Amino acid sequence: MTTATIGLDKALAEEVLASSANILLEITKRLAQKCSDNGRVSVPKMDENQLVFYQLAWMKAEQEIAAHFVRYAWDESFKTSDLEQKMAVVFAAETISHIRSEISQRPREYQLTLEEMETSLFSDKINSFIESAMGIDNYTEIMDKIQEKGHFGSYGLNDDHESFREAFEDFAKNQVAPHAEHVHRHDEMIPEEIIQGLRDMGCFGLCIPEKFGGIQPDDKPDNISMLVVTEELSRGSLGLAGSLITRPEILSKALLSGGTQEQKDRFLPKIASGELMGGIMVTEPNHGSDVAGVSVTAKEVEGGFVINGVKTWCTFAGYANLLLILCRTESDPSLKHKGLSILLAEKPSFTGHEFKYKQEIPNGGTIEGKAIGTIGYRGMHSFEVSFEDFFVPKENLLGGEEGRGKGFYYQMEGFAGGRIQTAARANGVMQAAMEAAYRYAQERQVFKKPIFDYNLTKYKIAKMAMIIQATRQYTNHVAKLLDDHKGQMEATLVKLYASKIAEWVTREAMQIHGGMGYAEEYAVSRYFVDARVFSIFEGAEEVMALRVVAKDLLDQALKK
Repeated sequence: MTTATIGLDKALAEEVLASSANILLEITKRLAQKCSDNGRVSVPKMDENQLVFYQLAWMKAEQEIAAHFVRYAWDESFKTSDLEQKMAVVFAAETISHIRSEISQRPREYQLTLEEMETSLFSDKINSFIESAMGIDNYTEIMDKIQEKGHFGSYGLNDDHESFREAFEDFAKNQVAPHAEHVHRHDEMIPEEIIQGLRDMGCFGLCIPEKFGGIQPDDKPDNISMLVVTEELSRGSLGLAGSLITRPEILSKALLSGGTQEQKDRFLPKIASGELMGGIMVTEPNHGSDVAGVSVTAKEVEGGFVINGVKTWCTFAGYANLLLILCRTESDPSLKHKGLSILLAEKPSFTGHEFKYKQEIPNGGTIEGKAIGTIGYRGMHSFEVSFEDFFVPKENLLGGEEGRGKGFYYQMEGFAGGRIQTAARANGVMQAAMEAAYRYAQERQVFKKPIFDYNLTKYKIAKMAMIIQATRQYTNHVAKLLDDHKGQMEATLVKLYASKIAEWVTREAMQIHGGMGYAEEYAVSRYFVDARVFSIFEGAEEVMALRVVAKDLLDQALKK
């Protein structure tokens, strides 16, 4: 069997991936038994070896993405070609290579014998497949096909979504990108014309049904549209535009999930039009991703609640005039996350790096914020915000009296969308970085020829294209699951993978630029520092891996 034949053999790629999937399933079952306590998963036992469970989550993410990529590449409805097929097979080989490399370092910690590991992951068929599919000629061939076809792979969108993508690609290129470097270097605010332009395009109503003034069909969600817009805006600039629709998306989904009819009628049309710009306040200085540890209080008083405490990493909190605030409304500490509720607070919109607002009502309180200096993700600004007896009327308790103690669950409904949006943002930044590297590699000459002509450069760009295509298509797959109110775990998987791999892609794009990649003169340095935030916001990667993915995998294993 020739290298080329193996390289495009779908059945063999699926067989090999099935081997790694089976061994991951067996590992999960054994780890679940080891970490069980009276039939339930014990987090303290998991914490005795966090590395294994972190790596289990990472391997599971890459495995699922690779398996879907192979299915996608041979699905004629997506108008794929031999380019996507070659990418998918090579990605499959890289995936099983990564998985067996990790497991072979510590088989006993994964509850495997050496014989089991060798039989499952090091058979002659798997060895031959990896050697053939990962040969340098395959990466060069991928790059040749990219040049021949004039693109980095099919987006796999229907005609409506493709038209949508092209419209926002144009907006990002002509309205966002020209401001990106100036705002980044001077840490300025997003220009108002960008926000207004997105208002005019209906961008803030993407996740809001038409009956509430949005552009989403009333009968079914359309998360693909949200991802298409997010990716293209992030491709133009993460800080200026890529995250602008995330806050209204989280806010809208919380309202749609738990809001009263009066709250939906009151807030959703104004969010859709961009009259109300959202800010999300969940994280606190001493708790990070430990949402159950929220300590900002909302004490009930006549007519409403007064909020006291400090929230941090509140993106766009200055400009926002409608805040979603996760607060502790119940004083009993034993309730933990069941003592949390969501309050919707209104305030004036402020520009700049600091703001302070004193409520003009009897006994009104204050809200005060200051932007946190960051290495990237500039434009929207993330604030630390303090509340002192800040009054919120009772009718702004999300879900009304029925919503008390349910804030954690309403917030999680919105965060699944936030996580998949983070994957889309990562895809956009990676796409921009890859395109920059491709252009520069053809222009820059070293030893009397363009660096693109060296196969190491072609290998790097081909691998970038392969990664982006794999993560984009899995992101779109998860969007369809979310449309059917499924896919919570898958959203976390792709957020985990895309966030971390974006650092490799942008790093290599920067490296291809050589010394100029370290200079602010080229946008690739911005892509690199922007990509670093993905693994931190919308859930730190360690928390996502250990407390969400790994724990859920073990929970499911114990139930079977």
